[in-house]
Amino acid sequence: MFNIFMKFVTLIFAPVLMICFGRALPAQTVLKAELLLDTKSDLGEGAIWHPKEKKLYWVDINQGFLHLYNPATGENETIELGQKVGTVVPTTGGNAIVALHDGIYRYRFADKKTEQLAPNPEKSTTGNRFNDGKCDPAGRFWVGTIGARNSAALYRMDADNTVRTMKRDVGTSNGIVWSPDKKTMYYIDTNTGKVVAYDYDNRTGDISNPRDAIVIPREMGGPDGSTIDSEGMIWIAHWGGYCVARWNPDTGELLCKVEVPAKQVTSCAFGGKNLDILYITTARENLNEKDLQEYPLSGGLFTVKPGVKGVKANLFVEKR
Repeated sequence: MFNIFMKFVTLIFAPVLMICFGRALPAQTVLKAELLLDTKSDLGEGAIWHPKEKKLYWVDINQGFLHLYNPATGENETIELGQKVGTVVPTTGGNAIVALHDGIYRYRFADKKTEQLAPNPEKSTTGNRFNDGKCDPAGRFWVGTIGARNSAALYRMDADNTVRTMKRDVGTSNGIVWSPDKKTMYYIDTNTGKVVAYDYDNRTGDISNPRDAIVIPREMGGPDGSTIDSEGMIWIAHWGGYCVARWNPDTGELLCKVEVPAKQVTSCAFGGKNLDILYITTARENLNEKDLQEYPLSGGLFTVKPGVKGVKANLFVEKR
């Protein structure tokens, strides 16, 4: 009887323990995301949880929308920015940094106005636009672009609004996160199908010594937006892969997969009071009528409780 009881306990709790302690999950262990908001976003992206406001910031790139979701009220406020918006990060001064088509802007919530901080360094490059971005542990804003024939790049904007080119020859700049010990930066160029690790200097913001950390199998789609949990494992949204997956950047192992009822999965972020809810954005872009009939919730905002916690998002250090 005791042996039967122990087998039952192991069957029930082993998947949770494996998730929590970063070990590879059995192939049959798959989590499923649930719909939170059926927004039908054309290109939902840029999910980030504001640790003080307890709100989820996210965008619809093609519609030029900045969304603020408040789980306490269930309301999703939508702000029209008037241009395509690649990403958003909150600031220490109560505003937001948004990467728009023609530059990097501060959005001031108090008067609902945008103020350009830096022009788009690729304004002369036809067709390129800003894409995903995040702040590093020191509060610098990193943002990349997307362009044909590897014409894009990764940039860093410091507190004085100076923009520096950190990497050239990029195809589709996407997920970017930093390890909990602030020594490693993980970066995704979707076109390569890889997560590249860099040595990161938190004092200077410099990166060096690139090496492949994770290689995504082609059948799982392209790596898009990402976030990191408190154990240093990376969660990646898979564009064209119908999922978010948890990966070990030290071994390159797939640890867990969250199935999402949408083909184009774009970004993810831990949020909630205890940072134990994973928010997931999706898109309807590049889907045909058959795709939309089969996956009508595409473009929605989804959630799942994966059994691990995230870390607080880094805010942009705003000069007064």
